[in-house]
Amino acid sequence: MQAFETITGIVAPIDQANIDTDQIIPKQFLKSIKRSGFGPNLFDEWRYLDEGAPGQDNNNRPINKNFVLNQSPYQQAKVLLTRDNFGCGSSREHAPWALADFGFRVIIAPSFADIFYNNCFKNGLLPIILPSKIIDELFIQTAQHKGFEISVDLLQQIVSAPEPISFEIDEIRKQTLLKGLDEIGMSLESAAAIKAYEMQRLQQEPWLNALPQHA
Repeated sequence: MQAFETITGIVAPIDQANIDTDQIIPKQFLKSIKRSGFGPNLFDEWRYLDEGAPGQDNNNRPINKNFVLNQSPYQQAKVLLTRDNFGCGSSREHAPWALADFGFRVIIAPSFADIFYNNCFKNGLLPIILPSKIIDELFIQTAQHKGFEISVDLLQQIVSAPEPISFEIDEIRKQTLLKGLDEIGMSLESAAAIKAYEMQRLQQEPWLNALPQHA
């Protein structure tokens, strides 16, 4: 997982609440579990005028020219700005996979669906919750300045847009992103201490060696 510290990027605005995971990545694309290759089908039903299918050549599909991600310069956007309850619906982890594969590193919204929010941290995405009033102001900025950019400093927990805006984040989740590790990776950082504890426990309670070993 790519470590996250500071990024500067174009903001792609999608001014809609309750965007569910089937809109983010439709169900027909969920057969693969490789975590990659989903970017071209992100928001598939909004980006294209036909029905998409796995393995289809997206270069030959008719696009919806009115959809923001089909417009320049938003094909290079790193920040997604949206509304309440983003990522609701099914718990598919393919949704953050598709967003990350497209190139997004940050999603800013007033609120997120819980499972989607947790899945973001497992896949190198930073979901930032900001008050609706600030979200409104950011939408105004994106409307007035095409290609509007912001900077996000995770270490300092600051969004510069261009004035600094602080945001909250759980410290453990913050550390996983800064180190580019998921929960398993964070646990493995303590592998030596875990091994030492297990060795000490076996010395203190040798009868544990006699317990049945399961494959």
